[in-house]
Amino acid sequence: MIATEKNLLGKTILERIGNTPIVRLDRLTSHLPGVQIVGKAEWYNPGGSVKDRAASSIVTDAMSRGLLGNGRILLDATSGNTGIAYAMLGAALRFPVTLCMPSNVSEERKRYLRAYGANVVWTNPADGSDGAIRKARELIAAEPERYFYADQYSNDANWMAHYRTTGNEIWEQTEGRVTHFVAALGTSGTFMGTTRRLKELNPKITCVSMQPDSPFNGLEGLKHMATAIVPKIYDPGLADRNIEMATERAYEMARFMGRELGVLVGVSAAAATAASLQIAEEEAARGREAVIVTILCDGADKYMSERFWSEE
Repeated sequence: MIATEKNLLGKTILERIGNTPIVRLDRLTSHLPGVQIVGKAEWYNPGGSVKDRAASSIVTDAMSRGLLGNGRILLDATSGNTGIAYAMLGAALRFPVTLCMPSNVSEERKRYLRAYGANVVWTNPADGSDGAIRKARELIAAEPERYFYADQYSNDANWMAHYRTTGNEIWEQTEGRVTHFVAALGTSGTFMGTTRRLKELNPKITCVSMQPDSPFNGLEGLKHMATAIVPKIYDPGLADRNIEMATERAYEMARFMGRELGVLVGVSAAAATAASLQIAEEEAARGREAVIVTILCDGADKYMSERFWSEE
């Protein structure tokens, strides 16, 4: 059958973003009667992570307002996944992309960016994502007409993506039975948008943010808010609770999920799962039933060169 304008085959890249499945992590809670943890498998997005949602929202908003196109370069700071999403969209929609990124991101992330043809300005790894933000600000200040500064940390289109999609998907996929929502804090867009929507649907849902337990950590892409440049879109009052996570605990959970559950996830997804398990154990100890939903923001494919996989 030949595709016509009225009968097009397949989906565009933008149309493939979202509507990711949820994965039951039953073995984690097999010792906890009445408590269930499920993860939103965001690696099903075409760019391989939850950041496809925010990036596509930012890009489509900018294009609709005439801020991107006609040769203007999309510029942003990123620790990896948002940059990969921008690069993918730039290739698909034909706009140039320049990214500021710490040079110690995984080799796999660097390969994705090269494959999509993005221009990358590498920054000092010791400065983390904040150093990348400062560099992006320097570039836009020097040549404001050359760039569209996407600024994912301040752009409301970031959290709005999750308000419109992620929150509704979780509600529908759990048939409204979700009792807890857990997400890691990087730009904070995933947590902010999803929480706002879930609270509208049921104010009794407990929404828990998770962040690293210190400024020096191995949870790539996440922010220790007390010591970092705080994203403008972040509202600390929105969380019912915040959990701080140790890097080693996240590594331990990533190994366990791979070896015992057959689910390979990235480090921040493992950290969010560890936080979810902590909540699950607390709820079970109180004799409560719970359906805890967390964001598995990406798979392990961008982290397989990391040494922690072989550690015990």
